[in-house]
Amino acid sequence: MGKLQSPIDLLNERVQVFPNLGKLKRDYKPAPAIVKNRGHDITVMWKGDAGKININGTYYNLLQCHWHSPSEHTFNGSRYDLELHMVHLSSHGEIAVIGIVYKYGRPDPFLTKLLEHITVVGKEDTDLGVINPGIIKFGSRKYFRYIGSLTVPPCTEGVVWTIVRKVRTVSRKQVEALREAVHDGYEANARPTQQLDGRAVWLYTPGDNGGAA
Repeated sequence: MGKLQSPIDLLNERVQVFPNLGKLKRDYKPAPAIVKNRGHDITVMWKGDAGKININGTYYNLLQCHWHSPSEHTFNGSRYDLELHMVHLSSHGEIAVIGIVYKYGRPDPFLTKLLEHITVVGKEDTDLGVINPGIIKFGSRKYFRYIGSLTVPPCTEGVVWTIVRKVRTVSRKQVEALREAVHDGYEANARPTQQLDGRAVWLYTPGDNGGAA
């Protein structure tokens, strides 16, 4: 029922370029992790301190990441083949999510490392040992920023969203493994795009001349 729901379509004409957002400050580190089949998605949960991101002076600790297929966020109406969400939480209980979208192409290095575990994860959690979130590549310093919600119930609002501008690649085999692992009926687990309702969407581009990254 809220006005700040996610995902959204990131339309070029709606986006405001805002260099003052600053470079996304990531400080991840290797930590013990498990892979969990939540039925509606496959999730990697870090059990130790996997590091943090800094947004406007607030630190958000990395908790988990999970995948949606097809992508939830769309670029100018185009939906891609996969989307990764990295979920972070501040000490005050505020949520920040980084989203990365993927199209079919070369395998994703992070999923390559996890694939054998994803294919066998059932009701029991599978121990992954130490996993470095730094394996997750962004490929660009450009990103979109807006205030939205979680995309699975309870769809909590006030989430700080950062969507990496670059579309990365994932293999069909990797997406099929994620789809086959989830419970029947959740093979396509992307929420439809929601109304923007007048919200601002910002684009960070490094450098005064539009940046090269």
